[in-house]
Amino acid sequence: MTETTRRTVMLGASGAGLAAVLTGCASYGSPTTGAEVEPPAEEASSEAPKKKSESKAKALANTSDIPEGGGKVFKNQKIVVTQPTAGEFKAFSAVCTHQGCTVDEVADTINCPCHGSAFSITDGSVANGPASEPLEEKQIKVDGEKIRLA
Repeated sequence: MTETTRRTVMLGASGAGLAAVLTGCASYGSPTTGAEVEPPAEEASSEAPKKKSESKAKALANTSDIPEGGGKVFKNQKIVVTQPTAGEFKAFSAVCTHQGCTVDEVADTINCPCHGSAFSITDGSVANGPASEPLEEKQIKVDGEKIRLA
């Protein structure tokens, strides 16, 4: 008789837990969660988009941070910015097209530490394999002394 009682108690406890989980899932996305509540009228005014478009993106670097004939890797943003000739700035993905490692240095080329791939600082093309595809070009904007992602 003791075995049946334990089994009954365990089944009852697990059933109650399952019911609680299902109840929580059933209410996900319902109006009571706030997921479908419309924003207040003041957020929908015509001024909100204007303020957003006027704000400038955070600067990635100063132009003086990027050496002429070289570049700099921004690991957190997975971007590499180069200056092939004076005043000409380019940006590329810092993810190597060979096996997805992050490039780690820029000298005469953009270099990947994993398997030795190297890429042109001018256009991101493969200068040395095993990579067979160029780095993806990224859009930047030079605004005075600041370099920003476009």
